Amino acid sequence: MLITDARLATLGSAAELIENGALLIQDQRIAALGTAAELTARFPDVPRWDVGGQLLLPASICAHTHFYGAFSRGMAVPGEPPQSFPQILQQLWWRLDQALTLEDVRYSALVCLVDAVRHGTTTLIDHHASPRAIDGSLDVIAEAVRKAGLRASLCYEVTDRDGPERAQAGIDENVRFARAVAAEPQLAASFGLHASLTLSDETLADCVAAAEPPGLGFHVHVAEAISDQEDSLKRSGKRVVHRLADAGILGPRTIAVHCVHVDESEIERLATTGTWVTHQPRSNMNNAVGVAPVETMMRKSVPVGLGNDGFSNQMFAEMKAAYFVHKLDQGDPRAMPGGRVIEMAYRNNAELARVFWPDQRLGELTVGAPADLVVVDYYATTPCSADNLPWHILFGVEASMITGTVCAGRVVMRDRELLTLDEEAITARSRELAAALWQRV
Repeated sequence: MLITDARLATLGSAAELIENGALLIQDQRIAALGTAAELTARFPDVPRWDVGGQLLLPASICAHTHFYGAFSRGMAVPGEPPQSFPQILQQLWWRLDQALTLEDVRYSALVCLVDAVRHGTTTLIDHHASPRAIDGSLDVIAEAVRKAGLRASLCYEVTDRDGPERAQAGIDENVRFARAVAAEPQLAASFGLHASLTLSDETLADCVAAAEPPGLGFHVHVAEAISDQEDSLKRSGKRVVHRLADAGILGPRTIAVHCVHVDESEIERLATTGTWVTHQPRSNMNNAVGVAPVETMMRKSVPVGLGNDGFSNQMFAEMKAAYFVHKLDQGDPRAMPGGRVIEMAYRNNAELARVFWPDQRLGELTVGAPADLVVVDYYATTPCSADNLPWHILFGVEASMITGTVCAGRVVMRDRELLTLDEEAITARSRELAAALWQRV
């Protein structure tokens, strides 16, 4: 397919904004890009998609999400409102995940994947929990991802809070699934852990031993709230990052989620181990846990990506939140400049994706890269260039403007019509399942 009449923003190290551009998709990858005049002359017989001057961007990547939380939207949790992050876990998330069935897991994933397609997020790194429906839960999510035509890395959250049998079942699910999808081009696996505060030294050791044969890195929440640090100091006399590092959890294939309450020594440890950190500003604000020292970590060579922690897959909204919250937190309008936000969301997230798909050069439009892109109904009312594009994205582009989504060369939405998922049927069934789940909770 030849996409024509596009304002083509390549991003990447040699960022360009090609006016009246065109892009050729062949064998799931970008085969050529340039001006529409040039490419239509070179490829006169290729079917065309004229996008009418809309903006073409690389598709978004989400570095950390939770499909299983989809049915929480609008749910009134019984009792007094939680006053702290541990209370949020106990009153909401640990009650919800206990109530999930495999059918709930399936439709939670489908709901999130509809949202991802609509809002141009084609690669997602998910972290799953359903302690009463562990066996096969990752297969159910994988089926939904295949159906959507997107790309996802999946894991199961191991924790001690549900007893030793379920902890072992979580370990087994991670290892089994990783082996099952080892050869699949759009699915991958990591090894899920909840957080230091719900994992004993013995369970951490069991996870390290189990993850070694398939070569898995870990995906774990780290110092999201101060309570995680308090627990780790009480349990081991070490701060969270040091406890996890000493247990063999950290490294260049591991994702440390949040890292809101890390100190200088922990930042150094994250850097020296090459551990990935992901930033989820909307979630951190919602849970009132604080603002992660993202800029300090990036200056210290810690690789930081951008996730959403189960919020909507509108990654443009997450970018905007990241841009604003650091300015407010530091009382400095120079904090978290737009270029750094775009670096996190595209370049860093693409590098993180290569942990799971080493041959996939995501996050940019360049010859040889996977054809993962979005068509955006954005017509700039001021001059737009490769240099000032970050500020157009942050102040002009909205996820609702996305009219087309392509993943690995497959058009999954065109002219706002979903082509792989039946949104109406998924929505109807999810309402039924969510209502029943709320009653159980």
